[in-house]
Amino acid sequence: MEQELLPRLFKTEFSKITAVLCKRFGIEHIETAEDIASETFLAATETWSHKGIPENATAWLYTVAKNKARNHFNRKSLFQNKISKQLKYESAKNREFDIDLSDENISDSQLQMLLAVCHPSISQEAQIGLALRILCGFGIEEIADAFLSNKETINKRLYRARKKLREEQITIEVPDQAEIYQRLDTVLRTLYLLFNEGYYSESDNKILKKDLCLEAMRLTHLLAENEQTRKPAVHALLALMCFHSSRFEARKNNNGELVLYHNQDESLWNEELIARGAYFLKEASQGSKVSKYHLEASIAWWHTQKEDTKEKWSNILGLYNQLLITEYSPIAALNRTYALSKVHGKKAAIAEAQKLNLSDNHYYHTLLGELYKDVDIKKAENSFQEALSLAKTKTDKQTLKKKMDKL
Repeated sequence: MEQELLPRLFKTEFSKITAVLCKRFGIEHIETAEDIASETFLAATETWSHKGIPENATAWLYTVAKNKARNHFNRKSLFQNKISKQLKYESAKNREFDIDLSDENISDSQLQMLLAVCHPSISQEAQIGLALRILCGFGIEEIADAFLSNKETINKRLYRARKKLREEQITIEVPDQAEIYQRLDTVLRTLYLLFNEGYYSESDNKILKKDLCLEAMRLTHLLAENEQTRKPAVHALLALMCFHSSRFEARKNNNGELVLYHNQDESLWNEELIARGAYFLKEASQGSKVSKYHLEASIAWWHTQKEDTKEKWSNILGLYNQLLITEYSPIAALNRTYALSKVHGKKAAIAEAQKLNLSDNHYYHTLLGELYKDVDIKKAENSFQEALSLAKTKTDKQTLKKKMDKL
């Protein structure tokens, strides 16, 4: 039971403790906050193995974290000489060093940390890495796995990002309304990419992929629940995440192989998530500005409609056309090609796909193989062979070999 509980609590509580401590002492002490949170879980590992799991494990963690924070800073002259002078309130109550781990303060702290780590002064990859580490409780190995990288690279990236935040003297607070408008685009893009790291990740770790998606949705919910950040684009992104997540179980078979949309088992689609997505998409329609998230969420909604009609694919194609004008993306252009094949036929789609010339992308060659199947078997085989040479994961290669066998 302990072996199951501790990892689960680490995922949910490490980030809460870290965010609250960072808010209390400032982002310049981010490593210390992480260390205290880590030491708290180390103490749990050592204590619970001998004395058993306490009745309220979360409360136990919070108490130990508060004590460790108090002891750490009380024994450091840095706290007495520098940090205490920087604290916002210098009342006697605050000098007692209280740490507020109430649900409300945890939620506020995590939202403020999200806005802080998504500061435009640090790179997009670093923003995602910090969000995974501080706000989602992911270990360095998990982050490395998500990025198909190694621990050393991730550690260096996070070190540089923390240093940059200190140098920029970023504060952990909800900015004024004008700055929220400027910062929110960066925050949404980070959450969008975080979700995509899970949904489209080439990592073979299926559990990790789902966790990445769930954490991206949880953080987006924080924005949707706060009055100052509850904007139409936030609801649109949340709708997009719900629609995509609704087909999560249908995208891979029992062997971990990718199942293309037209071959998916619709009974595996999550109707509750589809309904939630529709609700958030309706909420998103209240604004006057149409973002890329509105367009992508609308495309994703049409994909949850099971009937394979001309109306469906004509609407999807139109939305893709608008999306490419709003913000061009080679992947969006590639996805548009499939919709084009459903509306204007495979030969027209092949001509459009070849204009993209995404020769180093194995999904590009996979799509060409699918389009050529009923047009030119030899070209279909060549396309699948090219995709096979570019595929990185074992499951992708197995999927492509099966496609070639069926030609």
